[in-house]
Amino acid sequence: FFYKLAGYNGIPVMLVLMAIIVAIYHFITTQTVAGRQIYAMGGNAKAARLSGINTEKVFFWVYANMGFLAGLAGIVLSARNASATPKAGDSFEMDAIASCYIGGAATSGGIGTVIGAVVGAFIMGILNNGMSLAGFDTNVQKIVKGAVLLGAVTIDLVSKRKKN
Repeated sequence: FFYKLAGYNGIPVMLVLMAIIVAIYHFITTQTVAGRQIYAMGGNAKAARLSGINTEKVFFWVYANMGFLAGLAGIVLSARNASATPKAGDSFEMDAIASCYIGGAATSGGIGTVIGAVVGAFIMGILNNGMSLAGFDTNVQKIVKGAVLLGAVTIDLVSKRKKN
Protein backbone atom coordinates (compact mmCIF):
# COMPACT_ATOMS: atom_id res chain seq x y z
CA PHE A 1 0.00 0.00 0.00
CA PHE A 2 2.69 2.46 1.01
CA TYR A 3 4.86 1.40 -1.93
CA LYS A 4 1.99 2.20 -4.33
CA LEU A 5 1.41 5.56 -2.62
CA ALA A 6 5.10 6.42 -2.73
CA GLY A 7 5.30 5.40 -6.39
CA TYR A 8 2.37 7.59 -7.39
CA ASN A 9 2.80 11.01 -5.76
CA GLY A 10 4.39 10.08 -2.48
CA ILE A 11 2.82 9.31 0.86
CA PRO A 12 0.35 12.07 1.81
CA VAL A 13 1.66 14.20 4.65
CA MET A 14 -1.79 14.21 6.25
CA LEU A 15 -1.83 10.40 6.34
CA VAL A 16 1.51 10.36 8.14
CA LEU A 17 0.40 13.12 10.54
CA MET A 18 -2.86 11.33 11.31
CA ALA A 19 -1.09 8.01 11.86
CA ILE A 20 1.33 9.65 14.30
CA ILE A 21 -1.47 11.39 16.22
CA VAL A 22 -3.61 8.25 16.37
CA ALA A 23 -0.63 6.18 17.56
CA ILE A 24 0.24 8.70 20.29
CA TYR A 25 -3.32 9.04 21.59
CA HIS A 26 -3.96 5.30 21.35
CA PHE A 27 -0.86 4.70 23.47
CA ILE A 28 -1.88 7.36 25.98
CA THR A 29 -5.42 6.05 26.39
CA THR A 30 -4.50 2.37 26.63
CA GLN A 31 -1.11 2.26 28.33
CA THR A 32 -0.91 5.18 30.77
CA VAL A 33 -2.48 6.17 34.05
CA ALA A 34 -3.76 9.38 32.46
CA GLY A 35 -5.63 7.33 29.88
CA ARG A 36 -7.27 5.19 32.54
CA GLN A 37 -8.27 8.35 34.40
CA ILE A 38 -9.84 9.77 31.24
CA TYR A 39 -11.87 6.57 30.75
CA ALA A 40 -12.90 6.66 34.40
CA MET A 41 -14.07 10.25 33.99
CA GLY A 42 -16.01 9.36 30.85
CA GLY A 43 -17.78 6.52 32.62
CA ASN A 44 -18.75 8.38 35.80
CA ALA A 45 -17.08 11.65 36.81
CA LYS A 46 -18.50 11.60 40.33
CA ALA A 47 -17.24 8.06 40.98
CA ALA A 48 -13.85 8.99 39.52
CA ARG A 49 -13.59 11.96 41.87
CA LEU A 50 -14.55 9.80 44.84
CA SER A 51 -11.90 7.23 43.91
CA GLY A 52 -9.17 9.84 44.22
CA ILE A 53 -8.77 11.15 40.66
CA ASN A 54 -8.14 14.87 40.42
CA THR A 55 -11.04 15.51 38.05
CA GLU A 56 -10.29 19.22 37.53
CA LYS A 57 -6.76 18.39 36.37
CA VAL A 58 -8.02 15.65 34.04
CA PHE A 59 -10.69 17.96 32.62
CA PHE A 60 -8.08 20.67 32.04
CA TRP A 61 -5.71 18.35 30.14
CA VAL A 62 -8.52 16.80 28.10
CA TYR A 63 -9.81 20.24 27.09
CA ALA A 64 -6.26 21.44 26.36
CA ASN A 65 -5.73 18.41 24.11
CA MET A 66 -9.05 19.01 22.36
CA GLY A 67 -8.04 22.63 21.78
CA PHE A 68 -4.74 21.51 20.29
CA LEU A 69 -6.44 18.96 18.04
CA ALA A 70 -9.11 21.46 16.96
CA GLY A 71 -6.39 23.98 16.07
CA LEU A 72 -4.52 21.33 14.12
CA ALA A 73 -7.73 20.35 12.30
CA GLY A 74 -8.34 24.02 11.44
CA ILE A 75 -4.86 24.35 10.00
CA VAL A 76 -5.30 21.17 7.96
CA LEU A 77 -8.73 22.25 6.67
CA SER A 78 -7.42 25.70 5.73
CA ALA A 79 -4.49 24.15 3.90
CA ARG A 80 -6.75 21.70 2.10
CA ASN A 81 -9.22 24.40 1.03
CA ALA A 82 -6.39 26.86 0.25
CA SER A 83 -8.37 29.48 2.16
CA ALA A 84 -9.54 30.29 5.65
CA THR A 85 -13.18 31.25 6.00
CA PRO A 86 -15.36 31.42 9.10
CA LYS A 87 -17.88 28.97 7.62
CA ALA A 88 -15.29 26.35 6.57
CA GLY A 89 -16.19 23.87 9.32
CA ASP A 90 -19.96 24.27 9.37
CA SER A 91 -21.85 21.02 10.04
CA PHE A 92 -18.68 19.08 10.84
CA GLU A 93 -19.91 18.56 14.40
CA MET A 94 -22.57 16.10 13.24
CA ASP A 95 -19.94 14.15 11.30
CA ALA A 96 -17.70 14.06 14.39
CA ILE A 97 -20.49 12.83 16.66
CA ALA A 98 -21.61 10.24 14.12
CA SER A 99 -18.01 9.06 13.70
CA CYS A 100 -17.69 8.47 17.43
CA TYR A 101 -20.97 6.56 17.66
CA ILE A 102 -20.20 4.47 14.58
CA GLY A 103 -16.77 3.77 16.05
CA GLY A 104 -18.24 2.30 19.21
CA ALA A 105 -18.54 5.12 21.72
CA ALA A 106 -21.55 4.67 23.98
CA THR A 107 -24.13 7.23 24.99
CA SER A 108 -23.30 6.49 28.62
CA GLY A 109 -19.58 7.19 28.01
CA GLY A 110 -16.40 5.50 29.10
CA ILE A 111 -16.05 2.76 26.47
CA GLY A 112 -15.02 4.40 23.17
CA THR A 113 -11.54 3.98 21.73
CA VAL A 114 -9.30 6.14 19.57
CA ILE A 115 -9.06 3.44 16.91
CA GLY A 116 -12.87 3.06 16.91
CA ALA A 117 -13.34 6.80 16.41
CA VAL A 118 -10.88 6.73 13.50
CA VAL A 119 -12.72 3.81 11.91
CA GLY A 120 -15.99 5.71 12.36
CA ALA A 121 -14.40 8.80 10.77
CA PHE A 122 -13.29 6.69 7.79
CA ILE A 123 -16.83 5.36 7.39
CA MET A 124 -18.32 8.86 7.57
CA GLY A 125 -15.69 10.13 5.12
CA ILE A 126 -16.49 7.37 2.67
CA LEU A 127 -20.21 8.08 3.08
CA ASN A 128 -19.71 11.83 2.49
CA ASN A 129 -17.39 11.33 -0.46
CA GLY A 130 -19.59 8.67 -2.04
CA MET A 131 -22.73 10.79 -1.80
CA SER A 132 -20.91 13.82 -3.21
CA LEU A 133 -19.52 11.81 -6.12
CA ALA A 134 -22.94 10.29 -6.78
CA GLY A 135 -24.38 13.82 -7.01
CA PHE A 136 -26.78 13.66 -4.07
CA ASP A 137 -28.32 16.95 -3.01
CA THR A 138 -26.87 18.42 0.21
CA ASN A 139 -30.25 18.10 1.93
CA VAL A 140 -30.40 14.39 1.08
CA GLN A 141 -26.83 13.99 2.36
CA LYS A 142 -27.81 15.52 5.68
CA ILE A 143 -30.84 13.23 5.93
CA VAL A 144 -28.72 10.14 5.22
CA LYS A 145 -26.04 11.19 7.73
CA GLY A 146 -28.75 11.87 10.32
CA ALA A 147 -30.27 8.45 9.67
CA VAL A 148 -26.85 6.82 10.07
CA LEU A 149 -26.32 8.65 13.37
CA LEU A 150 -29.81 7.70 14.55
CA GLY A 151 -29.17 4.07 13.61
CA ALA A 152 -25.84 4.01 15.47
CA VAL A 153 -27.39 5.49 18.63
CA THR A 154 -30.35 3.09 18.41
CA ILE A 155 -28.07 0.08 18.06
CA ASP A 156 -26.05 1.28 21.07
CA LEU A 157 -29.13 1.75 23.24
CA VAL A 158 -30.71 -1.57 22.20
CA SER A 159 -27.46 -3.45 22.88
CA LYS A 160 -27.25 -1.81 26.34
CA ARG A 161 -30.79 -2.94 27.15
CA LYS A 162 -30.05 -6.50 26.09
CA LYS A 163 -27.01 -6.61 28.38
CA ASN A 164 -29.03 -5.38 31.33
